[in-house]
Amino acid sequence: MRKAVYALAFIGVLTGCNEANTVNENGPDRVEVAMNETYAEEANSFYDFKTETLMGEEFFFSNLKGKRVLVVNTASKCGYTPQYEQLQELYDTYGSEDFMVIGFPSNDFLKQEPGTNEEIAEFCKKNFGVTFPMMAKTPVKEGDHQHPVYAWLTHKDLNGVEDAKVSWNFNKFLIDENGKWVAHYSSKTSPMGEEIVSFAKGK
Repeated sequence: MRKAVYALAFIGVLTGCNEANTVNENGPDRVEVAMNETYAEEANSFYDFKTETLMGEEFFFSNLKGKRVLVVNTASKCGYTPQYEQLQELYDTYGSEDFMVIGFPSNDFLKQEPGTNEEIAEFCKKNFGVTFPMMAKTPVKEGDHQHPVYAWLTHKDLNGVEDAKVSWNFNKFLIDENGKWVAHYSSKTSPMGEEIVSFAKGK
């Protein structure tokens, strides 16, 4: 039943966001949303989604089939922002045909990601040499504007494994090579910690 409710919610979110493409119209604090255009009534697969990168290009999650994936929500003005360096190290060390890091900048927590997509891209490149895929600025917290992929990541009724809460910037989700939800880690968990490195290695 809840799957049907969320499917309808996805459609409602898409209808509202496609017109204005924002969830906050207050100038630089505006959150630019790159929502999927369509969903199946049973949007229960990680591969069902698509979004948009910082560069405005479409990103299809179906292209991640066969890869282990770390999904992380990021911010440029957070105490955990230095984790970008470790995320890049993780990607440089283990990123290949088998492992991928995907970043989702978000302004949801104390407005710690105030910049535009272009400003975020420049910040990541200049300060941390980020080369892993970064998505457009995205709402990740529970609520009316939560991106559908984050609804899937945080609701057991959708991912089939576990409920989880995005509690702050740099929360981490692990998805296996079959698109199955594996684990959720808090901001405190280092990207180069044993649990995540072991996952990146496929162990």
